Amino acid sequence: MPRKMTRKKQRRLEMQGVLTTETHKLSKKFFPRRIEPKTFNQKRVFNDYEKGKHLFLYGYAGTGKTFLPCYHAIQDVLDGYYEKLIIVRSVVPTRDMGFLPGKQEDKMAVYEAPYKQIFGNLFNRGDAYEILKNKDHVEFMPTSFIRGITLDDAIVLIDECQNMNDHEINSVITRLGDNSKLIICGDIRQTDLIKEDSGFKQSLKIFRSMDSLSMVEFGINDIVRSGFVKDYIIAREEVKDENIQKRSNYISKTQKDYSQRRTSLPEGRGGRLTSISISDNGIVEEVC
Repeated sequence: MPRKMTRKKQRRLEMQGVLTTETHKLSKKFFPRRIEPKTFNQKRVFNDYEKGKHLFLYGYAGTGKTFLPCYHAIQDVLDGYYEKLIIVRSVVPTRDMGFLPGKQEDKMAVYEAPYKQIFGNLFNRGDAYEILKNKDHVEFMPTSFIRGITLDDAIVLIDECQNMNDHEINSVITRLGDNSKLIICGDIRQTDLIKEDSGFKQSLKIFRSMDSLSMVEFGINDIVRSGFVKDYIIAREEVKDENIQKRSNYISKTQKDYSQRRTSLPEGRGGRLTSISISDNGIVEEVC
C-alpha cells in the first residue's frame, strides 16, 4: 500500500501546482513531457498502442521497452481511460545477496528503482513516481502476491518477463479483468534465472497465434540509451558469432575425422563402432 502523504507535502505540492487545493487531486499541470519515437520499431509501439492492441515488446537492452509503455500508460491513466498502471515484476536478483533488510516496502524498493528513474525523466522531477503511487495511479506488485485477484480497469505492465517461469507469466496474464490492457517486456539475453527455465520462449510461441496482441522485436538499430551501449552490444554479438563459428568448425572437423577413422576400423577387434554423439567437450564414441 502507498504511504499516506503528509499535510506538509500536500501543501508544498499545491504551491507547485501538482495538486489542486480543493480535492487534493493531481492537477492538469502534472503531466508527462511529450515523447517522440526515435526508431522504426518505436513508431510501431506508438501505432499499435493507439490501435488498442496488447503489446509484447522484446529485444536488446536500451531500446525503450519499458520506458515507452510507462509513457503511454500514465498518459491514459491521468486522462481517465484507466484507473491505474500496475507494474508486475518477479523479484529475482542477479546475484544471491541473502535476505534484504527492512519491511516489505523496503525490500521491494530495490526493484522499483528503474521506475522511479523513468517517471522522474517523464515528469522532470525526482518525486514523480512517489506522487503517482500516493495518488494510487501507479502500483508495483511482485508476482508472489498476484494470485486470487482480478485486475480491472488497469494497464498491466509485466516487466523483465525473462525472469519469470511459465507458471508466473500465466498467473499474471489470467488475472486481467474488464477494461484492462496487457503490455509485456523482456529480453531473454538478460535472464537471471539459474535453477529453472524462463517462460519467455513459451510465451513467444503463444503470442504469435494471438491477433489481439502485437509483437515488436527491437534490434541493435533500436538501441537509444547511449552510443557506447550500442557499440558494446555490437562488439559482444560479433564475439558470440565468432565463438559459434569456431564451435561449428570444430564439430565439422571432428565428424570428418571420425568418418575417416571408422572406414579403417577392423571388424572383430574391440567390437564394432555403431554410434556417435557430439558434446561440448568433443566426440563421444559408443562401441558394442
